[in-house]
Amino acid sequence: MRSLQEHPMMSCPFPLSIRTQNMRGSAIREMLKQLDVPGMISFAGGNPAPESFPTQLFAGLQQRVFERYGHKALQYSATEGFAPLREAIAERLRAQGIPADANRILITNGSQGALDALSKVLLDVDTPLGVESPTYLGALQSFSPYQPNFITLETDDEGATPQSLRALFSEHPHGIAYLMPTFQNPSGRMAGLTRRCELAQVIEEYPCLVIEDEPYHSLRYESDEQIALASLCPDRVVYMGTLSKVFAPGLRLGFCLAPEWLFPWLVKAKQGTDLHTSTLSQAMAAEYIQGGFLDEQLPKTIAIYRSRRNAMLDALSQFLPMDFQFTRPHGGMFIWVEGPKSFDAEACLQKALLAKVAFVVGSAFYPNHPSQLNAQMGRNCFRLNFTMPTESQIFEGIRKLTQVLGICADSQ
Repeated sequence: MRSLQEHPMMSCPFPLSIRTQNMRGSAIREMLKQLDVPGMISFAGGNPAPESFPTQLFAGLQQRVFERYGHKALQYSATEGFAPLREAIAERLRAQGIPADANRILITNGSQGALDALSKVLLDVDTPLGVESPTYLGALQSFSPYQPNFITLETDDEGATPQSLRALFSEHPHGIAYLMPTFQNPSGRMAGLTRRCELAQVIEEYPCLVIEDEPYHSLRYESDEQIALASLCPDRVVYMGTLSKVFAPGLRLGFCLAPEWLFPWLVKAKQGTDLHTSTLSQAMAAEYIQGGFLDEQLPKTIAIYRSRRNAMLDALSQFLPMDFQFTRPHGGMFIWVEGPKSFDAEACLQKALLAKVAFVVGSAFYPNHPSQLNAQMGRNCFRLNFTMPTESQIFEGIRKLTQVLGICADSQ
């Protein structure tokens, strides 16, 4: 497999923009190619379980859409999004305690579309941008071409610490922070109520902006729902969400709720990218939510994922070597594994693929830094997904993976 550090476009006979040359590949998308290998057990992607898709409802949803909206469901629509869907999402956010106005909700092509628009509007070369350690790879992909000044925030078991956020904004009062307080990708961490209030207090003290990414909000298996930062300081927070994890990722539906001053600029950025998100997909999602189908389906999805998470935790407890540690998330899709300092996840991945087990190396979840010290961040870690493989695949895959870890440890 080609290393993601290589730049295959460097041999291009035509000069590319500096922004293009700063684009980074996705370790996740590369690993998804391994799904085509017969017998491969993949813990790499963040794919929802096919069993969670409400496939039996789609024909009926389409019929409802065409009966209600007719040809409008197949026509161009507003850049901001399909009005019934925007209102349905706003209503759900208000139920979470977020002061959501449908007129400030932008529907995007997955949450990645929101990240793209935010990057265009907010980032220049050397814009101070705080990110958790580690953080979501897809966000780094969106941010990196604009060459911000990535500032790594210190984290603990509840995510970014208030001290690190204060240090960022005290030095850069107009800085930006990207946070995932709930079941973070890749670590699975969640900030408790006290931590969220402490972060909000810091945010309110500065003319800063925080991007709160919440794709896994509804996928909670044990913990109580926590208040969003957007509830505590709505004028300083852009709240992002997605329907990919609770409806169907192939429909590519995400959204963001932005402060009033920022919203028009995000609309302009989206217009230059794709004009608008699929009208038909949005109309189907509106019917899915307003018809009560989401609330009916969600407990079934949670039951599947809780069982698979438990299966992976049991398998890791049974097979993982004692010098490896792993998180025990209360929700979301991922478990983060940390090996001893001498462990090289990249080298181990090559052996794991030969054994037909795939994962994502930890270094992919850190921004690229010029220093050798920072370049090694996450080198001894990797991320595991538990929502896509079945329980039997989880057991067999973890067993095979731990055998490979033993081989890697013997060779290092």
